[in-house]
Amino acid sequence: MTRFRRATALLTCLAALLVYDTAAANDFAVGELHILQPWSQELPANAPTVAVYFTLDNQGMNADRLLGVDTPVAGEAQMHAHVDQDGMMKMQKVDSVTVAPGSRVAFAPMGYHVMLLQLNGPLRDGQFFPLTLHFEKAGDISVDVDVLKVPPSDPR
Repeated sequence: MTRFRRATALLTCLAALLVYDTAAANDFAVGELHILQPWSQELPANAPTVAVYFTLDNQGMNADRLLGVDTPVAGEAQMHAHVDQDGMMKMQKVDSVTVAPGSRVAFAPMGYHVMLLQLNGPLRDGQFFPLTLHFEKAGDISVDVDVLKVPPSDPR
């Protein structure tokens, strides 16, 4: 193998490692719509509900709307927002969430989130489970939700 070919092969490997290192393994995309870092927190085994968090990143030129979610690990999945109502923070069910072109919408603690009701069993640290997001334009996007004992240190 010539020096040039060896150098090219080495640079190609390094570039691949850099791309892998900067792209999170649990990010998902369909076209210009990306779902970043879906996660849920481990709770006690008898917890009847749990929240799911992620970031929606619309890198396209058109808005899209998240219309609903579902998962086989719960009897029901609802989208919620925290709202200030008469000086108290409350959860309120929402029917859809719009993601404007070129913007991000965070599903994070004390903001938008997905509530899983009637859990089929406990969710443990290190596990993951499927969640399907239903978009008006992008269609259905299935993601794997990581179950974490400690929330991620760099939520996006």
